[in-house]
Amino acid sequence: MAKIAVLPGDGIGVEIVEQALRVLRALDLPLEMQTALVGGAAYEAHGHPLPDSTLALAKAADAVLFGAVGDFDFDHLERHLRPEQAILGLRKHLGLFANFRPALCYEQLMHASSLKPELVAGLDILIIRELTGDIYFGQPRGRRTAVDGHFPGAEEAFDTMRYSRPEIERIAHVAFQAARKRNRKVTSVDKANVLETFQFWKDVVTEVHAQYPDVELEHMYVDNAAMQLVRAPKKFDVVVTGNMFGDILSDEAAMLTGSIGMLPSASLDAHNKGLYEPSHGSAPDIAGQDLANPLATILSAAMMLRFTLQQAEAADRIERSVRAVLSAGLRTADIWSEGTTKVGTRAMGDAVVAAITGKTITKS
Repeated sequence: MAKIAVLPGDGIGVEIVEQALRVLRALDLPLEMQTALVGGAAYEAHGHPLPDSTLALAKAADAVLFGAVGDFDFDHLERHLRPEQAILGLRKHLGLFANFRPALCYEQLMHASSLKPELVAGLDILIIRELTGDIYFGQPRGRRTAVDGHFPGAEEAFDTMRYSRPEIERIAHVAFQAARKRNRKVTSVDKANVLETFQFWKDVVTEVHAQYPDVELEHMYVDNAAMQLVRAPKKFDVVVTGNMFGDILSDEAAMLTGSIGMLPSASLDAHNKGLYEPSHGSAPDIAGQDLANPLATILSAAMMLRFTLQQAEAADRIERSVRAVLSAGLRTADIWSEGTTKVGTRAMGDAVVAAITGKTITKS
């Protein structure tokens, strides 16, 4: 029996994870699911966003289903105690170095995209973000009094961008292997014209590419990549990049699909153990109001079944059910348009469960 650590987190995390769990239970699979606190909720209960008990549960599980963390009420805390540190801690302690963020534009949602329908029709991009290196984790970092630069003696802050060869090699292998299952094209995004770190990135990715002659490789500066994502997004297949660039570009790509509320993600280790979460945040301003879109979390559960639990047929059932619900015209507020039916978080979960179990999808 597969063990799933369920970490709902803060804000809308509790609501959307609840719907994903209902969908998983509807599949009637042998899953043992245990819930624990994380983020702000964990800080309030235990004084830390990632308590030892929660981390132990995540380590013992086969996969982690994660909601979202963060709340403005915790912004006054020291950085290491803020809710967002929980997800960084999980990535570090679980060795989750490869983040998969698919940007898929459903036919039913073409008109919800910020771009013209003809630019996003059939869009299917996979952004692979290196997750445990780069400026987010590089040392040294902090604040100090400047001894040189333009303003000696002034207070300054600094972070360190760094990547080692093994870190780049392993994420490059992940990208090329993923491309072999798709359209055999990888775009490596860097800033090699300015940053030594990303000249090194470019060199190493090029070396790894020699092992994948059947896959096309192109290099693109991050500013150009940001522009091309809104100019001609369908030119991309697999995009691989560092932690910070991937963070930014994946959110940009989300809006091509109509809403970040539709985008699942998977963060994997070297053995395909993963943490699965929606790409969006905790949205505390709408928490508890039955407004959040649970589909990204439900689709993250499908990714969990496919990548970690080797339950591809069950994953297909979830994805087909989501398409069926969209075809039936049901929409949460973030993807609603005239002529469709606006529903809440719970009703959207009801509809996906109905589709999975073969019942009629209702619009009330």
